[in-house]
Amino acid sequence: MMMRPQKRRLKNLVAEADQFRRRALLGFAAVLLTLGGLAAWYFKLQVVDHAEYATRAEANRIKPRPIVPGRGLIYDRKGRILADNVPAFRLDVVPDKAGDIKRLLAELGKIVALTPDDIAAFEADRKAHRSFRPVTLRLRVSDEEAARFAVDRWRFPGVELVPYLNRRYPYGDMFSQIIGYVGRIDEKDLLTMGETNAVLTHIGKTGVERYYEEALRGKIGFERVETNVEGRAMRQLGVQPATPGADLRLSVDLDLQQAMVAAFGDLDGSAVAIDPRSGEILAMVSLPGYDPNLFVNGISHADYKALIDNPSRPLFNRNVLGGGPPGSTVKPLIALAGLDSGLRTPEFKVFSTGEFHIPGQRGRGWRDAHGGSGWTDLRKSIAASVNFYYYKLAYEMGIERFDRYMQKYGFGAPTGIDLVGERAGAVPSPQDKAKHSKEPWYPGETVNAGIGQGSWVATTLQLVRGTAAIADGGQLRRPHLVAARRDGYQSPWTPLPQPEPVRITENPANLRAVQEGMMGTMLPGGTGAAMGRGAPYAMAGKTGTAQKISRKGNVSFNPHLLPYHLRHQALFVGYAPADHPTIAVAVSVEHGGYGGTTAGPIARKIFDAWLLGKMPEPDPDAIPVAPPVAPAVAGAGVTPAVALQADPAR
Repeated sequence: MMMRPQKRRLKNLVAEADQFRRRALLGFAAVLLTLGGLAAWYFKLQVVDHAEYATRAEANRIKPRPIVPGRGLIYDRKGRILADNVPAFRLDVVPDKAGDIKRLLAELGKIVALTPDDIAAFEADRKAHRSFRPVTLRLRVSDEEAARFAVDRWRFPGVELVPYLNRRYPYGDMFSQIIGYVGRIDEKDLLTMGETNAVLTHIGKTGVERYYEEALRGKIGFERVETNVEGRAMRQLGVQPATPGADLRLSVDLDLQQAMVAAFGDLDGSAVAIDPRSGEILAMVSLPGYDPNLFVNGISHADYKALIDNPSRPLFNRNVLGGGPPGSTVKPLIALAGLDSGLRTPEFKVFSTGEFHIPGQRGRGWRDAHGGSGWTDLRKSIAASVNFYYYKLAYEMGIERFDRYMQKYGFGAPTGIDLVGERAGAVPSPQDKAKHSKEPWYPGETVNAGIGQGSWVATTLQLVRGTAAIADGGQLRRPHLVAARRDGYQSPWTPLPQPEPVRITENPANLRAVQEGMMGTMLPGGTGAAMGRGAPYAMAGKTGTAQKISRKGNVSFNPHLLPYHLRHQALFVGYAPADHPTIAVAVSVEHGGYGGTTAGPIARKIFDAWLLGKMPEPDPDAIPVAPPVAPAVAGAGVTPAVALQADPAR
């Protein structure tokens, strides 16, 4: 059977050509569309988004770097530097770029010494900062360590060796309670400083450094730096200069400050010297002090523990945060209140029997330590410190009127000194007692208040301010430490404005009688006669003793024979020269015994240093003071004072 031949299908060349053209056109269209998309994308990159990508590229090449301003310097009244800046290096770490922080610290610790305190501070700061912000790991890197790090820098991305100015206090503890110190910025500081100042490493923590922080800090600047692929700076492209912090000139005199410290010897306490004509503080100490340089770059646990465990409390600023009963040092102002209230005249006399009794009451009264003084007027009451006069005056004045006058003289309120955290103190009053007691006010408490005892709390700043007002014709001025500021080394010093003084009396005759009583204190028969002996200038003053214990029965105690922790506070206030005063002082010696034998001689040395240029010499007759110890149980016949009733030996 024969197969039929298959028919051969002829190609449709025209159709195939049309199909090819269609496919070619489709492929060409796809290519054009793709090229168009690429062109559009390139257009977007090069034209539409040019600014954004140019900025990113520029940011990779050009780095903005903050310029930290130099902190303002602090000078004494004669232009001697009390706080300055010295060049140093520190290690900063940017956590975002550093990678594994634990590994970094381990490797870096082989090149640069890192203490546990350094690492702890770094970790705390790292948590407080954003991860792209540099965090300081180590301050005060030595030259040798800096050289070692520079060799191996490539191994530590995100770590920079940064030059900076380190704060230094050349006189150590001498000005610790005036100037204070700067310390490393913590999380709490960042909240108050704002993001702009986050690049700073230090801030004023205490003293003048804290009160004038904004002025001393200055304003941060910026520079634009071109860098290579390794991040090394190649050249500077632009700069917005930082504004240095303002320099401050204190009213404090370095020589007088040294004399005041030397005058105390080994005693603890506080003292303030002020110019009564202006309110400028000439010297101020709270002893013992501490070395503020320990705090600048972070104090070690061992050093801090030593300060905290010291029973003399070197970190405690007695002038600002302390205070206690002023004792007899407040009598001149109480006497002025008696005159201005019309209850007394300068010549009015009371007969001191040595024991005051509230009318209608029987039993034990309020005694004078040295017995009766006979007929006593205002001048004698101050010079001989006759308690009877002030018992009677305070009782007749009444606590409400007494309180008003004491507030008028600046007690019970901060003085306004340019230091942070000043204590207001307290004036005895029913209102103040009601804050911590449900008992009523008793007349005997008014009697106690009349000799500066009881619930009084007065600081040495308040005492020197009131004393300066007496010396300056009744002008109560604001005590201040900073006299002038300078915004730039070539700029002139600009005095800081001070508030107008407040008059404490409108009767010059009354004030003169008080001044004469204070002058009598320093003459034979006065409680300060010993310290005034041989002085080539006239002094006016008032000694005082704030009791730690009360007498038992008719027995009184020699405070120098008591255990150290039970000794009275020795006080003195005064001014010199008496006719044209240029200096007023208040001295408080902790556990010093009597004001006339301990605080008075210190004040005399301060006067001599200011008026005669004579620096204190060691006192061979100084009363030895036992080192502070933990209080022991009081012996027989010695009871801690609860309601103090007499100012013993003035």
